[in-house]
Amino acid sequence: MVALAGGRCTLGSDDALAYPEDGEGTREVELSAFRIDARAVVNDRFAEFIAATSYVTEAERFGWSFVFGGLLPDDFPPTRGVAAAPWWRQVEGADWRHPEGPQSDLDGRADHPVVHTSWNDAAAFCAWAGVRLPTEAEWECGARGGLVGKAFPWGDELEPGAEHRMNVWQGEFPRHNTCADGYLGTSPVDAFAPNGYGLYDVTGNVWEWTADWFDVAFRQRDRGRDPQGPPAGTSRVQKGGSYLCHASYCRRYRVAARQGNSPDSSTGNVGFRCAADAS
Repeated sequence: MVALAGGRCTLGSDDALAYPEDGEGTREVELSAFRIDARAVVNDRFAEFIAATSYVTEAERFGWSFVFGGLLPDDFPPTRGVAAAPWWRQVEGADWRHPEGPQSDLDGRADHPVVHTSWNDAAAFCAWAGVRLPTEAEWECGARGGLVGKAFPWGDELEPGAEHRMNVWQGEFPRHNTCADGYLGTSPVDAFAPNGYGLYDVTGNVWEWTADWFDVAFRQRDRGRDPQGPPAGTSRVQKGGSYLCHASYCRRYRVAARQGNSPDSSTGNVGFRCAADAS
């Protein structure tokens, strides 16, 4: 873990790229010192948790999870899609061990972020490891890497000097990914340079769960010291965007961006990293 001193941090965004409907507005907070994983939890580490506890993830219990259709073989049997996002396919047998369904495995992906993990799965892992999920404020403060008011952990340019700094979609979404950054699906958690605090992959690759409940109105009031979000809700906050983000439909690969998802949901582009108090 990386130890961060805390202090004052400016969160959110009011610029032209922001999504006000997500509650992205700028706010000032004060954070106590804390620690946060330099990298998202990888498949090998999650496998240690499973081996030690015999835990069964929610995707395994449900018997299916959502997979991006572009990662499925051309001859994959037809499955139900999501009406508002037909590129998401309900795949029987998709889970953390089988990211694209029963015909897939983790070969070559030991250092990729574990996916198809719900918020409840992430919380169970944290309980076993003696850590916790970061609050949204801790996550975003860490992701900014010491910069103030910038869209990305390195500045405001998506690809400074034509250099890819994260794993996101290039080309025409969802039909054609040029893979100019080197990846179609997930990538190793340290494939790109870390931010100013030494944190890797805080934008792109996979969305990451945080501890907070998602509430747009509450977030605008949630200021002060060590904010923790509303006391209850129906969705938990995810941060960072994923390998599917593209400016044509989803600019949520910025550090200020956020979205909510139900705690029992799982997809092939969601993982997590852990945090802990300073001592």
